[in-house]
Amino acid sequence: MNGPTSTCRVTFLPSGRKVLATPGTLLIRAAREAGLHINASCGGTGVCGKCRIRVEQGSVVGGIGERLSPAEREQGYRQACTALVEGDVVVRIEEAGGLLGGQLNSGVPERHRARMHFFDISELRETGIFLPPVEKFFLELPRPDYGDRQADAGRLLRGLAEQYDERHIVINYPILRRLRRALREDDFRVTVTLERPVNKRFRSRVLHIQPGNWTERNFGIAVDIGTTSIYAQLLDKHSGAVLAERSEYNRQLSYGEDVISRMIVAEKPEGLAQMHDLVAASINGLIDAMLADRHIGRDEITSITLAGNTAMTHLFLELEPHNIRRSPYTPVSTMFPPIRATELGLHLGDHCMALLYPAVSSYVGGDIVAGVMGSGMYRTDKLTLFIDIGTNAEIVIGNREWLACAACSAGPAFEGGGIQHGMRAGEGAIDDFSLDPVSLEPMIMTIGGKPAVGICGSGLLIIIASLFECGVLDERGRYRRDLACDRIRPGRSGHEYVLVRAEQTGIERDIVLTEVDIDNFLRAKGAIYAGVTTLLHEVGLAVADLEQVILAGAFGSYIDLDSAISVGLLPEMAAERCLYVGNGSLMGCRMSELSNHIRRDVVQATQRMTSFELSEVPSYKDQYVAALFLPHTDAALFPKAAERRRLLHALHASGRRND
Repeated sequence: MNGPTSTCRVTFLPSGRKVLATPGTLLIRAAREAGLHINASCGGTGVCGKCRIRVEQGSVVGGIGERLSPAEREQGYRQACTALVEGDVVVRIEEAGGLLGGQLNSGVPERHRARMHFFDISELRETGIFLPPVEKFFLELPRPDYGDRQADAGRLLRGLAEQYDERHIVINYPILRRLRRALREDDFRVTVTLERPVNKRFRSRVLHIQPGNWTERNFGIAVDIGTTSIYAQLLDKHSGAVLAERSEYNRQLSYGEDVISRMIVAEKPEGLAQMHDLVAASINGLIDAMLADRHIGRDEITSITLAGNTAMTHLFLELEPHNIRRSPYTPVSTMFPPIRATELGLHLGDHCMALLYPAVSSYVGGDIVAGVMGSGMYRTDKLTLFIDIGTNAEIVIGNREWLACAACSAGPAFEGGGIQHGMRAGEGAIDDFSLDPVSLEPMIMTIGGKPAVGICGSGLLIIIASLFECGVLDERGRYRRDLACDRIRPGRSGHEYVLVRAEQTGIERDIVLTEVDIDNFLRAKGAIYAGVTTLLHEVGLAVADLEQVILAGAFGSYIDLDSAISVGLLPEMAAERCLYVGNGSLMGCRMSELSNHIRRDVVQATQRMTSFELSEVPSYKDQYVAALFLPHTDAALFPKAAERRRLLHALHASGRRND
C-alpha cells in the first residue's frame, strides 16, 4: 500500500481515463475529477446502488452496500460513492454513457416524424421577424478633415443612422477606448456589433467594433440547461442555419440526479460556486467542441441564449436557491438581465452577451417558457396542452389569449432513476419491446442494436404497457402468480420479470423489471396524469376540449402514445391531435437568437402565464391516488385501451398467435 503522502493512479475503463488521487479519496470523486459520470441518484448516500462499478485490478476500501449481492461482491463489484481509494486501481464503469462529454441520444424516433413540428427559419423570414437581437453592420465612414471635425463616436453613430436607420444608440466605455485605433486601422471601414433592446424605450448598445467587413461572421449559441443533460447549438445568425449541435450529461449529476440534492449542496460553504462551476464546465465543453468542428473563433460569437428550470438557472447564476424548495417557494428572481458571458465563466469574448429565459415561478422555469415559444403555442388560436415530461413534469394549457401552467414532481423513473436496471437513453438501453400474448416471450430492441445493459424511460413505458395489456400485470402493477411463465419469479424486491437473461446481456447478469420498479413508475405516471386533469379542472375544461397536445422534452419525444394511454400516463385522446416538438426549450432559445421580436414576445408570454401550485389544490391528491393504478381506478376513462386489453386476453386464452 502507498504511504500516507503518496498518490494513487486510478484508471477507468472502458474510457481509459486516468487520474491521480490521494489515499482515502472516494472513488466517485476520482471519477468526477476524470470527467466521468457515475450514477448517484441518492446524492452519494449509498442507498440507491446505482453507482455500481467493478474493480478489475487492485483494491478499494469499503463500497460493499446492501444493493450488492454476495455473488456480485465476489466478482469485484462495489458502490463508488462509499468506496475509498487505497492504492493504484483499475475499475470499470458499466453503464453506457459514462463519459460526461459523450453525445447523448437526442434524435427523434422515425415513427414520430410524421407528427413532428420542426422550427423553420423560413417562418421568421416570411413573417418579417427575422431580426437577430445582436447584429453586425459594415460602415464606410468619411475621414475627418477641416470641414468635418466631428468626434469619432459621433461619426460612428451618424453612419449607423444614415446607412442603416439605426438610431438611439449608446457606445459603452470599453468600445470608446478602442474606437480611435479601430477606425483608422482600415481607413474608417469598420464592422459594428449592435445589441438591440427588448424594450423599445431603451437604447441599442455597441458591443464590439472590428476593422474591415465581418458582417457574414456573426454567430450565436443556444443552450438548454437540463437537470440531467445539456444541449447546445451553434447558429449562423446571418443565414439562420444550425451549424453544429452537441450534448452531454450535466456534470452536476455527480451530486445527485434531482435538483433538491443539488440545492442542498449549494447551501454548504462554497457549494453554490461549485454547482455553478460544474454547469459552466459542461457548457464550455460543448462550446469548445462546436467551435472546433466549424473552425470558428470565440470572438465571432456575439450572443448566447440559455434556458433552464428555475433551480438550474439559479445555480448557474449563483443565485441562492434556498427558498425555492421551502414554503412558500419563492425564487430570488424570475427575470434576468443580459449578462456578459465572461462573467458567467463561459469561454467567449468580452463583448458576447448571455440572455437567459425568464421563469414563471419556482417550479415552472425558463425551459418551459422557451418550449411554449419554440412550439408556437403562444401564438396559436387552438386550445393546446403542452407537456414536458422529465424528472419534473411541467404542464401548460391555453392559446394566444391566455396560458395556465403547473408543475408536478414525477421523480426520476422516466430517466432511469429508482429502477433497478434503469438508465438514461444510450447505447444498449432497451428502448422498444413487444410481447407475444400467447407464450409471453418478449422481443427486445436496444439503442444502437447493442447487447442490453439497462432500460431507458421510453422502454420502461412500453414494457409496462405490454405486460399489462397481455395480462402479465394486474391493475395494481403486480405480476400474476397464476401464469405459467418461467420469466416471472420471486426476487429480492417482490416478484420480477426477466427481460433479458444474463448470457444475452452486456452486463453478464439478468436484466429484470421488479414490482418495486413498477411502483416507482406508477407514482411517476400518476403525478403527471393528476397534474393534467387537475389543471384542466381548475381552468374549467375537459380533455375533450383540447384541440392540440404538444409533447416535449427528451422523454416526450420518444413517448409511445398508445402505451402512454394504456397505462394511464396521458388521458385517452386521438393520435392526430398530438404533436412532438423534441427539445422545445432548445428550439425556443434558437428562435430568440434569431429574432428580437420573439425576445420581446417572451416577456409578454411570461406575463400571461398564470401559475397554479398543485399541492394547494385539494383535488390534486385525490386525482393522484386514483391514478396509482393501471390505467386508473375509473377504467371507464380509457374505453379504447380496455377494448385492446380484452382482445389480447382473449387471444392468450384461445392459444392463437397474433400474426
